[in-house]
Amino acid sequence: MEVFSLAILGILIVISPGADFVLVLKTSINDGRKAGILTALGLSLAICVHISYSMFGISYLISQNEFLYNMIRYAGAGYLIYLGVKGIYSANSPLNTTSTEQPKNKNWQYLAQGFLCNVLNPKTMLFFLSVFSQVISPDSNDNTYAFIYGAYMIALHGIWFAIVAILFTSAALQTRLLRVRKRLNQLCGVGLVSFGALLALKS
Repeated sequence: MEVFSLAILGILIVISPGADFVLVLKTSINDGRKAGILTALGLSLAICVHISYSMFGISYLISQNEFLYNMIRYAGAGYLIYLGVKGIYSANSPLNTTSTEQPKNKNWQYLAQGFLCNVLNPKTMLFFLSVFSQVISPDSNDNTYAFIYGAYMIALHGIWFAIVAILFTSAALQTRLLRVRKRLNQLCGVGLVSFGALLALKS
């Protein structure tokens, strides 16, 4: 697969709406821009994990082990459902978009939720398995292209979701979002629960 095609594929995968997008959106409109960016950073760090086991071939072993794959799938589904239910029940919580400083434990919480949301998603695992099977050459010890593409995907996730956090906490959108904040929170929560349920029920 050509480098340009892989680059475009990466962009399409990252910007397509999914659980990561919903989580960053929900966090940004409720806890502010910094919280959204930290969540985006957590998502980006999770890509490092996917790349690492893809590089070492562990993802292939996981994809061939039904029990292990199902354990990851159910863990990811459960976490998404937890985030969704939490979002629905906190739809009326006070909005915090003016604070520029978050407690350190809160910072870690935002990083962790982004990290776990992405790292527990077996769809992401299988995506990286399929992509890196094209990038990594089995006949060569030189995997420079794989490292470059991995760095590209890490940067792409971090930049895109940081942009989402910045856009949805901008003054232009903030006034409009405040009017529909409760419904938007509920919609995001339902979206996360739906993603989790589909992930759990998919055979």
